[in-house]
Amino acid sequence: MPQARPQLVVLPEAFSCFGGGDKQQLAVAEALGDGPIQQALSEIAQEFDIWLCAGTVPIKTGDKFYAASLLYNAAGEQVAQYNKIHLFDVEVADNTKRYLESAVTEPGQQLVVVDSPFGQLGMAVCYDVRFPELFRALRERGAEIILLPSAFTRVTGAAHWHVLTRARAIEQQCYVIAAGQYGVHENGRETYGHSLIVSPWGQVLAEQAHGEGVISTAVDSDELASIRRRMPVNSHNRFKVTQQHE
Repeated sequence: MPQARPQLVVLPEAFSCFGGGDKQQLAVAEALGDGPIQQALSEIAQEFDIWLCAGTVPIKTGDKFYAASLLYNAAGEQVAQYNKIHLFDVEVADNTKRYLESAVTEPGQQLVVVDSPFGQLGMAVCYDVRFPELFRALRERGAEIILLPSAFTRVTGAAHWHVLTRARAIEQQCYVIAAGQYGVHENGRETYGHSLIVSPWGQVLAEQAHGEGVISTAVDSDELASIRRRMPVNSHNRFKVTQQHE
């Protein structure tokens, strides 16, 4: 059976630096629009006639980098860049113990929603999922599908990953495509995996729990519109999101 077109592919956070930490990402960071990682992504999108959300790519900014989720269209053109806003500076009961993403990563400032053949794409990364206001702001800007490349730790993922991704989908009545990095890193860090596609009703439509793999589903724009029409939570909401940065 021929594959449906168009197609959107989402890669996990830090997909090009698996096994290394933030210092490795800093070492391979590229200038925006120039470098072997970005060149390869552009060529892949064009060769396979896909839209490609490139997890995160380390993009240089001064002596740090942005954790940049780059979106390429089927012509291989970069059409969006979302720089991860919320940085993972936390303590976790695992082999790493303490994470300080801000040591080498510059936080982003801008929300990103992009028009595409699949609908309006909102962009977020990993730790962002703990901040529902961001997702509310994406919905208010028209998001219908939210791309969420991630690298959750095994400990935090087991506790919260499914709950958070489903909650954001239900709250904003959006598809959530959450590509999760999986495995044990050279430095002992372990990431949770469990890549998910969640419907606007909060159903897990597809899941890759462990290892490498591909999951897929068709976007049903009629069902999305029906859910929003039958339960118009966005118009019922009595609170407004005030953005700190524009």
